[in-house]
Amino acid sequence: MNDSLINEDLAPVPPEKRTWSSWDIAALWVGMAVCIPTYTMASSLIGGGMTWWQAMLAILLGNLIVLIPMTLNAHPGTAYGIPFPVLLRASFGTRGANIAAVLRGIVACGWFGIQTWFGGAALHSTAAIIFGFDSAGETPLPGLGITGAQLGFFLLFWLMNVWFIWKGIDSIKWLEKLSAPFLLAIGLLMMIWGITKAGGIGEALAAASSETVSWAGFGAALTAMVGFWATLSLNIPDFSRFAKSQKDQIVGQTAALPTTMTFYSFVGIVVTGATVVIFGEAIWDPVAVVGKIGSKPLSALALIIFAVATLSTNIAANIVSPANDFSNLSPRRISFRTGGLIAAALGILIMPWKLVALPDGYIFTWLIGYGALLGPIAGVMIADYHVFRRRKLDLAGLYRTDGPYRHTGGFGISALLAVTFAVLPNLPGFLAQTRVIAEESVPSILLASYRQAWFVGFAIAFCLYLLFRRISTH
Repeated sequence: MNDSLINEDLAPVPPEKRTWSSWDIAALWVGMAVCIPTYTMASSLIGGGMTWWQAMLAILLGNLIVLIPMTLNAHPGTAYGIPFPVLLRASFGTRGANIAAVLRGIVACGWFGIQTWFGGAALHSTAAIIFGFDSAGETPLPGLGITGAQLGFFLLFWLMNVWFIWKGIDSIKWLEKLSAPFLLAIGLLMMIWGITKAGGIGEALAAASSETVSWAGFGAALTAMVGFWATLSLNIPDFSRFAKSQKDQIVGQTAALPTTMTFYSFVGIVVTGATVVIFGEAIWDPVAVVGKIGSKPLSALALIIFAVATLSTNIAANIVSPANDFSNLSPRRISFRTGGLIAAALGILIMPWKLVALPDGYIFTWLIGYGALLGPIAGVMIADYHVFRRRKLDLAGLYRTDGPYRHTGGFGISALLAVTFAVLPNLPGFLAQTRVIAEESVPSILLASYRQAWFVGFAIAFCLYLLFRRISTH
């Protein structure tokens, strides 16, 4: 093995240290899925004209679909004990793996910032309830667009995340396992509260939902739901490398991912519908809902649990991957801890409060946009490992600069070309969505392609990679 390709964090996990059971994997997913973005997920879909049951269908189907690449990419992690950036070396090359890993890591930094903003907002509201202050009249800070109090609690929650980064992967397992039952309980209690106050679940659902059925945006909604976990479908080996067996990783993920996502989104719909009946307006922000309950102790407790929910999601979903991804750039100089701190710093610099300010930007620019990038990478990874290599890897070769995964000067040309060609059809739609170019100048077929960006990119990259590898081996 070459020292430039390995450190303690990137090395294969030995069999005796693969101790995560199906319950540990399930708890991990409960901890990641129960968060404020999941709660508010259906709001953008219903706001786009869907009924509540259409939104639920899109969320359930999207998570069942993403479960497929999730379990397929988890396989090599469990089989060989390797993390995501090391697995990338098989298809992208020992040096080319850094390109795909950093792309995934940058998306994680964006998500880290978003979740940290939500967590800071929960702490802010908690303090306002306990101490009775109101920062609504404060003047936003120049250039930032948020108040000093909002910034302060954002940074406080950021420091809480940094503590877990410093403690390492074992603290993350502990956090997820401890928080999972409490997170589900608070969602259930909020739903019971909403149903009781609204006079029944039927009243709540009717108040939350669009009155007409429209399937026009269902494809885009489905793509966005897949895009929500398109990130983890790539770097799931970072966790599955600790699983006891393939059965544990498959059962744990299948039992917890689609069920928890659908349940917590449904909680959001019911509670929001109840707010229409109770308060006369739809309040999709659970932090704002909790603030209106009327009981200071209960409101403060609920907000603290929301903060824990956000923390558990953030650490597992948005720090483990970039920590390993940045470590892979220079294993001798960048450890898991250092990589995590780099990701945390970038999470501040992106100013996440601006990223989530507009729901349209959140769904169609953020979720679908990065799905157009990550779908092709998933296509290459699955085509390489499950089809081209038939699940057989040279473990020692993954850590050698002169080994079988050097490809062309360290770069897997077939993988890089497949990803490039798969991204191109979705690029015009993305540029139109971000208003870099006029939407009228983009052919309608390319606009439609962008609405299904993850699926289009995955399929093109999957097929092209196998074609290029077949050509290169003849």
